[in-house]
Amino acid sequence: MIRARLILHGKAAQEERVRAAVQAARNDGHMVDVRVTWEAGDARRFTRDAVRQARQGEVDRIIAGGGDGTVNEVFATAYKTGSFGDCSFGVLPLGTANDFARSTGIPVDDLTAALRLSLCTTARQIDIGMLNETPFVNLVSGGFGSRVTAETDPALKSRLGGLAYLLTGMGRLREFTGCKGRFRTPDFSWEGSFIAMAIGNGRQAGGGIQLCPGALLNDGELDLMILPELSRDAGLNVLASLLHEGLDRINDLKIATRSPWIEFESDHDVSMNLDGEPIQVRRFRAECRTLAMPLHLGNDALMT
Repeated sequence: MIRARLILHGKAAQEERVRAAVQAARNDGHMVDVRVTWEAGDARRFTRDAVRQARQGEVDRIIAGGGDGTVNEVFATAYKTGSFGDCSFGVLPLGTANDFARSTGIPVDDLTAALRLSLCTTARQIDIGMLNETPFVNLVSGGFGSRVTAETDPALKSRLGGLAYLLTGMGRLREFTGCKGRFRTPDFSWEGSFIAMAIGNGRQAGGGIQLCPGALLNDGELDLMILPELSRDAGLNVLASLLHEGLDRINDLKIATRSPWIEFESDHDVSMNLDGEPIQVRRFRAECRTLAMPLHLGNDALMT
């Protein structure tokens, strides 16, 4: 019997698929306690409670039930609380994009299978990224695409899923401007204007766009991708290709490297998105914390 704590985003509390998945897990003989978020800060509080009980030997799994933002909030809180020797972690994907779950083979269309995966498989140790003092498990992106993510109507996301990001982005192509900044790693530096950038522990964001297609979750490094600004007409064509097809058609334009740490600074605020949450930064240091978290994955696609 596995004793699991499911921290569930409040919007999903009445979904029949969620109730059926929890009931199926209980019928399998597992103990699944559910905590439903109501207001800001609930997920952090529930996670800290679960960590404390894990230390007392009362919780074996902490499962984040929600989208990429909920996953980040639960995992980041647990990491900062220092729980990873006491339990392992899972994802019940309930968001619009579910980028991290999709890229790691966690079933997004079968919640019962996703919950059973967290309860019945062996956890793998994965890296955690840190952006200044904020942990992230998947990916940090910046530039035009991050503005699109932040500005996409939640109601449109609910109706159209990842397609909502594409429609919003295409509607704002004429508004885009590049961001200026300076990047540095132990053996790489670059300065200039860019349309988009990403720092990946995982590979994709924005509803399936592969921003860091070679990233691995247990290699001790973060992948950096920079898409430099081009002429306006060329930039519009590139952005359209990026939103439609990811980076496959513009590999010859991007700059890419990987490193245990990456530093960035700019003279102005840059819109960024950290595992689904919009932020504004002028400078940061991103670091990889190697094999820092035990997580139940659906496949080994992002592992060495």
